[in-house]
Amino acid sequence: MTDRARPGLEQEPRASLSLMDYRRRIADLYAAIRAVDPVAGHALWRRGRDDLFATHLQSPIPADRRSTFVGLDYYPYDPALRFVVPVSFSSSGRVTLPHSRQGTTPGRAFGSATIDLDGVPAILALYRLDQYGDAIFLPFGDATNGFETYGGGRYLLDTAKGADLGGDDTEIVIDFNFAFHPSCVHDPTWSCPLSPPENRLASAVRAGERLGAV
Repeated sequence: MTDRARPGLEQEPRASLSLMDYRRRIADLYAAIRAVDPVAGHALWRRGRDDLFATHLQSPIPADRRSTFVGLDYYPYDPALRFVVPVSFSSSGRVTLPHSRQGTTPGRAFGSATIDLDGVPAILALYRLDQYGDAIFLPFGDATNGFETYGGGRYLLDTAKGADLGGDDTEIVIDFNFAFHPSCVHDPTWSCPLSPPENRLASAVRAGERLGAV
C-alpha cells in the first residue's frame, strides 16, 4: 500500500508517470479478468503480473533482481474458493492497520462478508481507507501464513491499485485464487499493512499467490 520503496523523483525523474502507467495497467488487467470466466481470468492475472513484475519500472521486485526473476508462485486454481456473497453493512468504527515496518494505515470497517470454508462460516471485514482516495481494502490471514505464504497475510481487494474482482452495490466477489502478497514480501524496504486479527481465518487457504522462487 505504501509508496515507501517506489522510485522517487531523485532516483527516477519519470517516477510519477511510470507509477500512473503501472496502476493503469493493473486496473486494465482486472477489467480483463472480470470480462472472462474465472479460470481464464486467473491465467490472465498470472501472466499479467509476471510481466509487470519482470519489466516495469514500478515493479516491487528490486531492480537488481529483475533480470533473474522467473515468475511468482501460485497454488492451482480451486473453484471451491470463489464466492459471490452479499455484504452486511455496518459502521464498526475506526481501525488502524499495523504495518510490516514503520507507519500505520487508518480507515473504517464499513461492512463484512460471510463465506463458507470447509463447512465453517467465516466472516471477513471490509475496509474503506482514509488514504488512496477512499480505497476499498480486503486483507486476510489464514493457517498457511508463516509457512506457505507471508506471515503478515495476503490481500484480496485493493481498489487503490485497481485490484477489484467485481460485484455491485449489495454483493462482492471474493475469490481466494486471486489472493496476492503485499509488496514487502518482494522487497523488505516496503512498509505494508498487515492483516488485522478479525480477518485471520482458522482454515488453510491454499489458493492465490504463495511463497516460492521468484
